[in-house]
Amino acid sequence: MSIEWIQILKAIILGLVEGLTEFAPVSSTGHLIIVDEMWLKSEEFLGEYSANTFKIVIQLGSILAVVVVFWKRLFSLVGLYSEGNQKMSERFNLLHVIIGMLPAVVIGFALKDFIDDHLFGIETVIYALVAGAILMLAADKFGSKNPPVQSLDQISYRQAFAVGLVQCLSLWPGFSRSGATISGGVLLGMNHRTAADFTFIMAVPIMAGASLVSVLKNWEHMSMDHLGFYVAGFISAFVFSLLAIRFFLQLISKVKLKPFAIYRMILAAVLAWIVWF
Repeated sequence: MSIEWIQILKAIILGLVEGLTEFAPVSSTGHLIIVDEMWLKSEEFLGEYSANTFKIVIQLGSILAVVVVFWKRLFSLVGLYSEGNQKMSERFNLLHVIIGMLPAVVIGFALKDFIDDHLFGIETVIYALVAGAILMLAADKFGSKNPPVQSLDQISYRQAFAVGLVQCLSLWPGFSRSGATISGGVLLGMNHRTAADFTFIMAVPIMAGASLVSVLKNWEHMSMDHLGFYVAGFISAFVFSLLAIRFFLQLISKVKLKPFAIYRMILAAVLAWIVWF
């Protein structure tokens, strides 16, 4: 196998990791840091800036998968699709998404440099994995057994904003955006499936915006020589995200968050052993 095909295989593996972990409450960023820094080391091939841009490009593959799964809801938010005669003010609408996004957007921009400089690393990911697991266990324990919010159309603006505040925890790499927002939603009276649906829909604009800004910022560091690497990672992330989203949405109502929390604890323990002992 030539070095060129080895690099393509690395891109596919990283896309697989992104796709399987982006929307499960286990942290895609944490897993990418672990897999890439400890094993694949794409930075040696791409360079620092191009490697960071690659991770953004494969996120766009995951976002496209969400659009495919939730296209009816997403199109309805911008008036391109209609179901029934229910007034928009009585349904889940674009304002819910904007309100939910706002806290993380504001705090993310304010703390971006600090996050980039201090929170990307194996050690900080270990702490985030544990902290996120604790929040998820708390959500399963203290969330309502008969939650009043059974669908997206029952989410209030206040609940959307409160979930957005909890989402700010996901700015800590390793915490998990879906882990934070699903846990927040459950604690605020949503069932697990509704909290997951809201999480995925809210992820589209916030991830797309952040990804496009990062790509434009690092455009000068991108090289056509790496195009195959980017394309392979993008396609891999899209395909595996599509599979993971459909599977996760069927699973979350049955198993809740506890199994994912246990996995995070085990992963944190293994990493702590590798890094500190």
